[in-house]
Amino acid sequence: MKKYTKIQKFTKIGVMILTRFLIKLGQKKGFDREAFAVMSGGVGMVCNIFLAIFKFLVGKLSGSISITADALNNLSDVASNTVTIAGAKLSKKPVDKEHPFGHGRMEYLSALAVSALILIMGFELAKDSIGKIIHPQELKFSIVYVLILSASILVKLWMAYFNHKLFKNTDNINLKAVRQDSLNDCISTLATIVALTLSHLFNIAWIDGVIGLAVAIIILIGGINIAREIVSPLLGQPPEKELVDNIEKIMTEPDCIIGVHDLIVHDYGPGRIIASAHAEVPSNISVMTLHDVIDNVEKKINEDLGIIMCIHMDPIVVDDDEVNKYKAMAAEVINEYNSEYSFHDFRMVKGETHTNLIFDLIVPFCEEKEKSKIRTELTEKFKQRDNHIELVMVIEHSFV
Repeated sequence: MKKYTKIQKFTKIGVMILTRFLIKLGQKKGFDREAFAVMSGGVGMVCNIFLAIFKFLVGKLSGSISITADALNNLSDVASNTVTIAGAKLSKKPVDKEHPFGHGRMEYLSALAVSALILIMGFELAKDSIGKIIHPQELKFSIVYVLILSASILVKLWMAYFNHKLFKNTDNINLKAVRQDSLNDCISTLATIVALTLSHLFNIAWIDGVIGLAVAIIILIGGINIAREIVSPLLGQPPEKELVDNIEKIMTEPDCIIGVHDLIVHDYGPGRIIASAHAEVPSNISVMTLHDVIDNVEKKINEDLGIIMCIHMDPIVVDDDEVNKYKAMAAEVINEYNSEYSFHDFRMVKGETHTNLIFDLIVPFCEEKEKSKIRTELTEKFKQRDNHIELVMVIEHSFV
């Protein structure tokens, strides 16, 4: 027991030293997120090629489809590493005439390609495993095979740990995909050992196919989860709350910016973000003064957050008691109707027979009511306060 504990301790120390050495080496050479992705791909290729050779030989000698499939899975990992390297290098390309926002999204596309390779291997393994269940074959058991496969689990655990550390340092989604793929390989190889052992102990030939099918399902689930995570930024997902809060905080630092709405963030890849927003400003301040303030805010957002910002000014009446009275009424009515609603761009146009209250109403995405019903019910509630009120209301969802 003490001997096992010492081996475990030395293994853990060795893993940490090797990981720290590679990361420190990259930092010393001034590696950025793309360079670390290339490092991850190179280290992964070396490890996976050796693992594929060992497992292929073990699979052929033992006659195990699950071991051979595991070797093929390692070969697919080599392809994944190649895609990771290519994606990192392409995403770093500068802007050009055809791509004025850069090539940053190549990082997402390469990670999507990795998930596609995982799915292909999952389908192939499932097909072979079903064949093994229908036509089972006797497996050759050897403690040497088990030891080699166990060693491959340790290698894959280190690769998962290494990519986890790189992902934490760089936030590169490719490294997260490779990390998950390595963890999936640990599970599949462990399942292979179980199949080999059970087949030997209980003479159950079809167990290899059953466990191979289970491994295929694990691989497919992993591939689907990675694909789902990558597709979101490609389609356009809302920005993180922390980023929104930071943008709004900088925008509202000047006293003349009263509020912020219609914030839209466009992600063209890590470090390549363009955003726009509407800033509510007092209508009684000169346009030249406001323009200067807006210019300074846009520069500060670019300097502090690395975001190219475009701000639209919305003049708001702030010194009219009657407008303020109706705005306060609108806030009260809307909050009573649904506290999750908000509004902006409030204006009032007073006529001889009625008063138009003009504003944009923001409703959550989970709202099930039809917009026509919301409009009718809110109009009725406003008229209960003042029968002369007419709502000119745009109902929309937030972009953040």
